[in-house]
Amino acid sequence: MKKTVLTVALVCALCGSMTFQSCIGSFSLTNKLLSWNNTIGNKFVNELVFFAFWVIPVYEVSCLADVLVLNSIEFWSGDNPVAKGKTVIDGQDGKYLVECDGKGYTIRSLNDGTETRLNFIEDERTWTVVTASGEEMPLVTFVDDTHVSMPAGDGSFQTVELSQEGLYAYQSAVLGNSNLAQR
Repeated sequence: MKKTVLTVALVCALCGSMTFQSCIGSFSLTNKLLSWNNTIGNKFVNELVFFAFWVIPVYEVSCLADVLVLNSIEFWSGDNPVAKGKTVIDGQDGKYLVECDGKGYTIRSLNDGTETRLNFIEDERTWTVVTASGEEMPLVTFVDDTHVSMPAGDGSFQTVELSQEGLYAYQSAVLGNSNLAQR
C-alpha cells in the first residue's frame, strides 16, 4: 500500500513539474495591491497596512488568485485581466490619462484631448506608435537583450546598445550634435 501511494505521489509530482515549468506569470493582482499600499502614507502606515493585510490574509488570497487563476489566464491567452486599467499621470506639461488594455497603451492628454496609441507586436518584439492619420509606425524593436533598433534622423533604422554610451551615440546621431556624445 505504501509503495503504491509513493508511486502515485511521485507520478503526480513529475506531471505537475512538467505542466508548470516556465510559467511564472506577472502576479499583477499582488503587485497592484503592494503598489497601492506604497501610496497610502509614510513608511510606518505602509508597514502597518502590510502587516494587517498579511494577518487578515489579503496578500495570501491575492497571491493564490494570481497563481491559480490569473497567471494561468495570462499563460494561455497572453493577456492578464488585472494588468489592464487606467492611470492618471501628472507630467511636467499637464495631466495624462494612460489606459492599458493588455496589448498596448492609449495616452490621452487631459489638457487638449490629443491621443497617442502605443502597441506591442509580440511576434516581432516591436513597440509601434499610431499616428494621427491612423498609420502604425515602428518605434522600438528588441534585437536581443542588449540592443534595440530605433528610427534614425534620416528615416532609416539604427541598432542601439542599451547602455549610457549607446544612448548618447543614438542621441548624437539623431540630433546631429557630436558634443552630446562626449558627455
